[in-house]
Amino acid sequence: MNFELTASLMCANYGNLEREVQELDEGGIDSFHIDIMDGRFVPNFAMSLNDMKYIAGATKKPLDVHLMIEHPNNRVEIFLNNLRRGDTVYIHPEAEYHPSTTLQKIINAGMVPGIAINPGTSIETVYEMLRIVRKVLVMTVNPGNAGQMYMPYVGKKIDKLLLLKEEMGFKAYWDGACSADKILKFAPKGIDGFVLGTTLLFGKNRPYGEIIQEIHNYSDAIECGNLWN
Repeated sequence: MNFELTASLMCANYGNLEREVQELDEGGIDSFHIDIMDGRFVPNFAMSLNDMKYIAGATKKPLDVHLMIEHPNNRVEIFLNNLRRGDTVYIHPEAEYHPSTTLQKIINAGMVPGIAINPGTSIETVYEMLRIVRKVLVMTVNPGNAGQMYMPYVGKKIDKLLLLKEEMGFKAYWDGACSADKILKFAPKGIDGFVLGTTLLFGKNRPYGEIIQEIHNYSDAIECGNLWN
């Protein structure tokens, strides 16, 4: 079983971002997750436009840009103009009056359109947008900070979302408190990729390549039916 792994760079060591990106790239990470926060939609500031521009030039791997900002339609072009065709841009539907307009801008720029669903956001409220997007980022913690606890009730929402994947034609990704047991449980259900932060990847004093390979080896456990509950 294959699933994608993306590194949440807001958790990286900013004392040497160049080395962090290089080691993750060489270690086999599939993509880089860039969290942009405005201090309004979420109560925190994270990565900046300049951080994103640097990373886009430092790797050929895809970028997943997660816009946690109010009214992204007013600002999305400054991000799109500094990305590569095929990179992903996620918006939060709650942050925009007409999210489909913003998603169309992302599509017109040659990017992969995505939405991020907060823990308290129901599948029903974003149902029609599932026909437009190619990726859905399921937040299993409230957005804004790393290192938060997983909210168990989100699991039932994920099950409901995964029933719509084939009909709507999107991929589903997990973001928040991504531990080994969550990958072993939800990858077989149909989650296509996982955002890795402090729970599994960063701050472990181990080579990134070693950790990434270890996580990919979970596929063997899944195929053998050795799953954690």
